[in-house]
Amino acid sequence: MKKNRTYKRFGSYPYVTVIFSITFALFVLGLSGLLALQAFRLSDSIKNTIEVYVYLDKYMDTDEIREVGQKMRKKDYLSVIDNRPQIRFISKDEAARKFIKETHEDFVTLLGENPLRDAYVIRIKPELYQKEMMRQIKTDLESVKGVFEAVYLEQQVEEANRNIYKLTWVLLGFAIILFVAVFILINNTLRLAMYSQRFLIRSMQLVGATSSFIQKPFLFRAVFYGLFGGLLASAGLYGLLSYAASELELFTLIQEPRALYMFFGGLCTLGILVSMGSSYRALNKYLNMSLDELY
Repeated sequence: MKKNRTYKRFGSYPYVTVIFSITFALFVLGLSGLLALQAFRLSDSIKNTIEVYVYLDKYMDTDEIREVGQKMRKKDYLSVIDNRPQIRFISKDEAARKFIKETHEDFVTLLGENPLRDAYVIRIKPELYQKEMMRQIKTDLESVKGVFEAVYLEQQVEEANRNIYKLTWVLLGFAIILFVAVFILINNTLRLAMYSQRFLIRSMQLVGATSSFIQKPFLFRAVFYGLFGGLLASAGLYGLLSYAASELELFTLIQEPRALYMFFGGLCTLGILVSMGSSYRALNKYLNMSLDELY
């Protein structure tokens, strides 16, 4: 009976509601963030499939062809994966065999010679796929002695950049809306939790407790709830991402563990900051209220 009377007088703190609200809000925000992260990784993967064909002059010997390749490997705009510049050589004979296999037309026999050229196929760093930058790269490649022409699908590059620009603004707007919604949800939940403790706060004031002494346990509790909610949300998101990776190979290809861990750390930090900020504002409100206003 005594325990029930204490709860009736001071109110019980809604632990489960607070933790669930923080976890759910951070999970929804984190899900949108993961989708944005995966979208940008996907765009980089698509960019990495765009290739530049560097055709060489005819009648070059093996040493001259190798020298051109060495010069292009030193270019700082080449994409590098596992410390390997993304460049490969396609001989004119290999290109002819591939063309004949695909079209079933032996143009070499018909013409009496192979009109194709030896070529290097290179991939550029994804961040350099911009219209003006690609034109500069094309000019630089064609300035190399022994290079006849550098060719890439300019329309494909422009289309990729246009879609990424649109995607960036859509995801940014969506993230801002979700952040505001998450802040309001967590803030209102913690305000209600503080409301249930308003008489306990006043009782502590009446026995001489200072404001900082009263705030300290509530703020520590807010930090714990924010961190715990962030960890639960991160665990849920990691499980969801792992399931998606097992079902869709594309998710496995574009995952980056370091980026994910930084993302989950940011989610926990956000939970702590919002939880502490909301608790601090609510505490100050009830610390400065008169007894009549508490009722």
